[in-house]
Order: sequence, then structure tokens, then C-alpha cells
Amino acid sequence: MKNSAIPVLGYALLGLIDLKPSSGYDLRKIFAETAMGNYSSSPGAIYPALERLESQRLIRGVVEDSAGLRRRRIYRITTKGSAELSNWLSKPIRECDVMRGAQELMLRFSFMEHVLGVQAVLVFLEVFRAALKSYLSGLESYATGNAKQMPLSGRLALESGIRGYRGMHEWTAYAIRAYRQSITSQAKQGLAGKPGKADPSGLKNTPRAQKRHSRNSVRPSG
Repeated sequence: MKNSAIPVLGYALLGLIDLKPSSGYDLRKIFAETAMGNYSSSPGAIYPALERLESQRLIRGVVEDSAGLRRRRIYRITTKGSAELSNWLSKPIRECDVMRGAQELMLRFSFMEHVLGVQAVLVFLEVFRAALKSYLSGLESYATGNAKQMPLSGRLALESGIRGYRGMHEWTAYAIRAYRQSITSQAKQGLAGKPGKADPSGLKNTPRAQKRHSRNSVRPSG
């Protein structure tokens, strides 16, 4: 199946269901009440998207009893769905992804540790940081050469974009430090508790990571 057959909303649903089997109501509530709503055109789009994913055999819904009197259809990701999610998370980072504001990249990041493991997240962040630096350099060069010819509103709009990308670039450095500190802390705890048993990579903390992780899974596009 080609990745293009599944919209970003579909991948968002796959990621959420992979984290926790959920009902359509539960998923709709997440999109209605959190920033996940940015990936859906409307709350009403959730149920048709779930039907499409189920028809593609990427998820499977089973009606189960709930705490109340109502029965709920609970969706779980299938083996095929897990593979599709992993492939999407492993896509190269492209310049157009950064130009669009990196929304899809951040969605991928949010699910990545659970599926691919900590080392894949670190590779992703390093590549993302480099892509941001390159794109930001281009924006700043454009502003330097064209700002005087632009109306004030145009200059301020461009400046807003540049500041936003600078903030994102700074955030990637912060995220990399946070992961490295976490890995170091876990390694020290492991060495203190079980000599020789520490896992500095952090991969053992993710149940599916060892099966799917590859150093080449997240790479810049050529």
C-alpha cells in the first residue's frame, strides 16, 4: 500500500490506536478537545476515517461491553496497520515538510518513541534540526535582501515566520538534550541496580522498537 493512500488524519488515528485501543467516541473526543484537531477537517470526519482504515485492514473493530449499559466498538491496530505506521514514521524528512510548518513532522515525532525507539527519535531530531537550520538560513537571506522593498505588514509577517522557525530550531536542541539526559540517567540506574545489564540506547523501554528500529529509518531525503 502506498503512503499516499492514507491521509495524515489516518496516520494520526493509527498512532493513537497503537498507543491505546479506543472507541470512535474516545478518538473523536481527543480530536475535539486537543491540538490533534489540527489534523482533522471536522469532528465528523473521524468515523468515516475509521471505516476506511478498517476496510484497508489496518485496524480491526470489535464490539465490547463497557462499564455502562452501552456496548462500544473498540478499535485495535492490526499487524498490517503497525507496519504501515512504522513505514510512515520512518519516512525521510523533506524540505517541503519543514516549509509547511512541520505539523506532520511533529505528529510523527509524538508517536515515534513508542514504535521505533529512542535512538530513532534522536536521529530524527538531529536531521530535523539540520533541516530547520538550512531552511531558516534561506529565510533570513531572503529577508536581508528584500525587506526594504516590502511593506511593513509583509516584513512583520516574514519576521513572524522566521521567529517561529528559530523557536522550533531551539526546541530541537532542547529535545535532544532531554533525551540524552534521560538515556544517561537510565543507564546509571541500570548500572547501579544490575551490573552489566544497563541499556544506554533506551531501546528496551519500547516494546516494538527492537523489531523495527534501524539507524537508517529516519534520514534526510536525497
